[in-house]
Amino acid sequence: MLKLQTKTLLALASVMLVLIIVITLASLASFRDFSIRAATEQTRTSAEMIRVALTESMLNGTIHQRDSLLSRITQIDGLDEARVIRGPLVQKQFGDGLNIESLTDPIDLQVLQSGKSVYTLVGGYLSAEFRATVPYIASSQGDVNCLSCHAASEGSVLGAVTLIASIQHMRKAALLTIIILVGATTLFSIISLLFLRKLLQPLVITANEIEQAVRQAKAGDFSIRVQQRSNDEIGAIARHFNSLSEGITTKLSEIRHNVAHLIQSQPSTNGDLLADTANTVSGLVKVSQFKQAIEEDESSEEVFQRISEVIQTEFNFNQFSIYEVDQTKRKIAVICVDGIAQAPIQWCNDDITEKCTTCRVVRTGHSIDGTENTLICRSFSNEARQEGKVYFCLPVIQSGGVGSIIQLVLQADDLPRAQHARPLIESYLREAAPVLQAKSLMASLRESTLNDAMTGLRNRRFLEEYSETLVSQCKRRGTSMTLIMMDLDYFKKVNDTYGHDVGDSILIDLANIFKANVRDSDLIIRYGGEEFLIILPDTNANEGHLVAEKIRKAVEVFQFKAGGVLINKTISAGLADYPGNGQAFWQVLKYADVSLYAAKDAGRNQVVCFTPELWLSEEKY
Repeated sequence: MLKLQTKTLLALASVMLVLIIVITLASLASFRDFSIRAATEQTRTSAEMIRVALTESMLNGTIHQRDSLLSRITQIDGLDEARVIRGPLVQKQFGDGLNIESLTDPIDLQVLQSGKSVYTLVGGYLSAEFRATVPYIASSQGDVNCLSCHAASEGSVLGAVTLIASIQHMRKAALLTIIILVGATTLFSIISLLFLRKLLQPLVITANEIEQAVRQAKAGDFSIRVQQRSNDEIGAIARHFNSLSEGITTKLSEIRHNVAHLIQSQPSTNGDLLADTANTVSGLVKVSQFKQAIEEDESSEEVFQRISEVIQTEFNFNQFSIYEVDQTKRKIAVICVDGIAQAPIQWCNDDITEKCTTCRVVRTGHSIDGTENTLICRSFSNEARQEGKVYFCLPVIQSGGVGSIIQLVLQADDLPRAQHARPLIESYLREAAPVLQAKSLMASLRESTLNDAMTGLRNRRFLEEYSETLVSQCKRRGTSMTLIMMDLDYFKKVNDTYGHDVGDSILIDLANIFKANVRDSDLIIRYGGEEFLIILPDTNANEGHLVAEKIRKAVEVFQFKAGGVLINKTISAGLADYPGNGQAFWQVLKYADVSLYAAKDAGRNQVVCFTPELWLSEEKY
């Protein structure tokens, strides 16, 4: 692509060349026209002189010497030939005359016939010889009466004179003049081009420097400055461009510094300033959107799921683990592995799940970089280490301790990308930390409202919230569910005799007996006072009766502490089966309660299964 200066000079040179050609052609045409006009006037004058001389020769009787006259006339500078042609009337009257006077060519004949002069170049457009053939017309007017000597009528053509004049000297003069003119024009053009080139040089250099600076700026480098070479508009352009570049550099550097401070990282000193700043700001916008989204999530599990999606979609890491730390139990739970929820542990040793301090992140409370030395944490999987994998482990700090851990498992070629992404990933985790803490606190508070504070069992509110879920599980699995209502016999006497503290202790021991005699999947609920409800999923009435009997016998033989003495207590139980005894949960619960009262009425310390007769008796009562 041609530069501005080259294009400008070429355009001006083209204009100058066209101007020179036009001047040359116009000069040639002008000088040719001038030469023809000058030759025309010269030959016309010479023809008139010959006419006058011939007329005087006739009057003086020396017409027979006319050839010498013509010879002398041809000696005139620039006149090469002169001859007279007799017309038919003169030939008829005086004979043929000299041999030369009878020689005619087509132009002579044309003039003799038409009586009109012919002026033309001999041999073409560029010929150096000019020919003029002028007729002699008979006339009685003027100082000589032609009709007195010639037997001709007025206006008749008596003859013609042909003159050939050379215009070579005029051509040479014209060419010399044209050469001088063209040379002067060319010299002027060259001087003009050189002057214009010098005039354009600062503009061109400035434009080139600005172009280079813009190219570098597109790559994020705003350090190039344009030299100010003049104080005119070009200098002003350079000055304003430098001011603009300086302003952009300052503002972008300030933004980059603030952004780096915001994500708690060191600002990069090289690379694409504009692109890096724009990408980081874009990342922070996504962090803000992420924070808004997780604040509206219902549980910690949803927050962890979003963190997993961010690691995969935003940063394109597919091998990672997310762990949750239970500081109370000193254990670590696997949230997800490689984006799969509740997957088995893969990138660490299994022992970290039972003893959280085995994990170096939990123990130290800060991030662990295993990219240079994978042995810095001994809990990293040996199999992964042998495969050449390395790791970043980043803590999520909650309540002053490590609440969860994000572990990135990397290949060697992932390290530059991971190092670049790490500050932004940590920004996501910092935003997630208080939200996870709040979700965990809310879950704990909610859990506390669903548990009985004294026994640690579920309470009646839990039953109100999850009864529909229990029914849905039974329907989905196509199984039964047994509800056992239990009540400690004569518990009021214990409170009256030994006090409420002993009563509370007996209830706690009773809760432990329940826990020891049911499955982990079974639900134990303190329904109120000394009354308890045990829900046995996937259990029919017969199986439930066996469990109830097992609990009754365990209570019967257990010795409860009542101050300094040991006492024995018994328990009564009533059970009903869903959906065998009813199609609604609370209906079956009512049937279990009716069965409990039937057990008490029958003498206590026994288990009664619901039958329709019991409900009829209840209605009757």
